Amino acid sequence: MPARTGSEYLKGLQAQEREVWIRGERVKDPTTHPGLRNGALAIASLYDMQHDPQLRDEMTYLSPTSGDRVGLSFINPRTREDVERRGKMMLNWARTTCGMMGRSPDFMNVTFAAWGAAADYFARGRSQFGQNIQRYYEYIRENDLTLTHSLINLQRSRDVSGMFNLKEGTALRIVRETDAGVVVSGARVLATLGPLSDEIAVYSPRLARHTDPHSPFALNFAIPCGTPGLKFLCRESFDLGRSRFDHPLASRFEEMDCVVFFDDVLVPWERVFVLGDVEILNDTAFATHSMTHTAHQGAAKNLAKCEFVLGVALLMTETLGNAHLPHAEERIGELIMYTELMKACMRAAEADAKLNQWGVMCPSAMPAEVTRNLFMTAYPRMVEILQLLGSSSFMIIPSEADFAGPLKPEIEQYLATDSTSARERVKLFRLAWDIAGSSFGSRQVLYERFFASDPLTRARVLKTIFPTKEVTDRVRQFLARSDDTA
Repeated sequence: MPARTGSEYLKGLQAQEREVWIRGERVKDPTTHPGLRNGALAIASLYDMQHDPQLRDEMTYLSPTSGDRVGLSFINPRTREDVERRGKMMLNWARTTCGMMGRSPDFMNVTFAAWGAAADYFARGRSQFGQNIQRYYEYIRENDLTLTHSLINLQRSRDVSGMFNLKEGTALRIVRETDAGVVVSGARVLATLGPLSDEIAVYSPRLARHTDPHSPFALNFAIPCGTPGLKFLCRESFDLGRSRFDHPLASRFEEMDCVVFFDDVLVPWERVFVLGDVEILNDTAFATHSMTHTAHQGAAKNLAKCEFVLGVALLMTETLGNAHLPHAEERIGELIMYTELMKACMRAAEADAKLNQWGVMCPSAMPAEVTRNLFMTAYPRMVEILQLLGSSSFMIIPSEADFAGPLKPEIEQYLATDSTSARERVKLFRLAWDIAGSSFGSRQVLYERFFASDPLTRARVLKTIFPTKEVTDRVRQFLARSDDTA
């Protein structure tokens, strides 16, 4: 099956009955539910881009097995040109969603592409696990499936070391093995895009039980979202059913976040990739370089988001007529800096890419990972800048209905600026509010703060991968110079 269209994606969601709950009610069809349907349409629009005649070569490539055109985010790049081409494809998708959908399908696609290439790594656990991961990667590539994932166990508490407590009855664990597969129970977070996905991948970045070589909590598998016993509990939707004018982002890009409950869920053996092996689980992201590939995808999303916020800020100052004022110029300059830093890191990651042991061209880890660390603090600051630039203008944003009401003449007279009509001013500032003040915008800030884990963990990652010896050796060489040496 070649790359899907948006219509085929939506039909796939409708064809698979799944247990999704929102506000105490079970969702029968996520493509028609008022809190979910627009998010589904946004993903569908990404799939449709694959069939745009002008974008086909940028969005797809020829499958090495079927010869069909498949999504380019599934590619295992073999050259730097492949890495750059994939980066452009991911940036096309990210710009389409204004960087507001962090879990577009390409995130999981690049993960499983890296894992599929590193099949013999998974075979270290059991030989069939290597075959399983390779076959599964090919399966989702050839069927163009959308995946969500759940990485983190719910915790009742944390011990003094800060390590996660893995509690039976709460954390997801292996209950038993059967001839048909593995039975698992427990809960996981945070399945972003859960109700809008075909399948769910379950794994952990690391398992914080370093003394145990084998653990019932060490798991990596993937199953359909309609698997019996699998339940998705959604947070409240930020798509309030209002017009695109009133809530331009929330009415388009609600990707939804879920808690996932596993009630004695059977995972078929062919869908198991890691089972019980703590070391294999803990080392997966580094050993297979999947961490770097997902950082590359995240860099594209971050760049698109920077560009969008910068564009909104520029239009705000133009509309208010204060673009020439020093404080506005300073804040715009800061937004430009973040945008260019993201662009530079992404380009450096692509330009310095290197082949790994499986012949996959991997983006350079350091600049790719820096984008994750930087964005944790940069994005909240970018939103703060929008708030500072907008000031009280955020309170002067009547609804679309007001422009059809009895106060329309007054609104059009008094809310216009020298450069912009009242309607265009309000439309722009409602967009800025959806970034900087609405519930949708607040979720985006929280999401970016913890998108790649907490700041301490991220700092430790950078310290682990940075070539510290190179810089310390330079200092030692300087200290070793004699006092009379220049």
